[in-house]
Amino acid sequence: MPTFTSNGVQLHYVEEGKGMPLLLIHGLASSVAMYKNEIAHFKEDFRVLAVDLRGHGKSDKPLEYLLRDHVQDVINLLDYLGIERVSILGTSMGSYVAQGVAIKRPELINKLILVVAKAHGKFSSSQEMLNRHANELPHLTAEEQQSFLFRHTFHNIPAVVKVMEENQQDEILLTPAQQAAANKALEGFDFRPKLGEVTADTLVISGRYDGLNPPERGMEIVRLISKAAFVEFTKSGHAPQVEEPELFLEQVTDFLQK
Repeated sequence: MPTFTSNGVQLHYVEEGKGMPLLLIHGLASSVAMYKNEIAHFKEDFRVLAVDLRGHGKSDKPLEYLLRDHVQDVINLLDYLGIERVSILGTSMGSYVAQGVAIKRPELINKLILVVAKAHGKFSSSQEMLNRHANELPHLTAEEQQSFLFRHTFHNIPAVVKVMEENQQDEILLTPAQQAAANKALEGFDFRPKLGEVTADTLVISGRYDGLNPPERGMEIVRLISKAAFVEFTKSGHAPQVEEPELFLEQVTDFLQK
């Protein structure tokens, strides 16, 4: 299990394939396990990397950290591996980290793919949703709460549930304290003033039915990055790579090969 240490925290990563480096950055409370299909697909043409961010997966789980720590961890990983140029695909929280890297070290980025993204947030998107529906959830059972939140998050729910079940053995569930730390790290970030400094060709992908980071948040990013394009997946919510997997791989592959 390859690991490296970033500012005293041991982080797990995977590396497969050869070619131009492509780094995958996962979402909140997830891990490299969410990219199983993407790694299998892209390793044929790319040197694919995926990292468990601090507080997630098989990496160390401190109970206090910030979004900027995630950003620096990714930069440290690239330096550790001697990578001077990389394309980055980040999903949800991973897209925030990717934006931070592209702003801090624009010369590192070949192409940037931001999936179900936003450029700013007072809270994590999942916490924002919980806050919006605070009056509707307390009387529901845990199962009913999950069903309620899924309806507001995804469009192709059976596909999402199927993949979650398939990845269940590979994902490492966070304790309540670890989950709270992961959420808190995303509080109060705002990349909007700096996104104009991003120089990479950028693709922003949103899902039409995404109740966490709806398409208007993705379009806001496109307006701020000079070389950015926007694609809305019309049969997806917050997981386009799961809800419309063939279209997702096609769009991303075409963009990377241009």
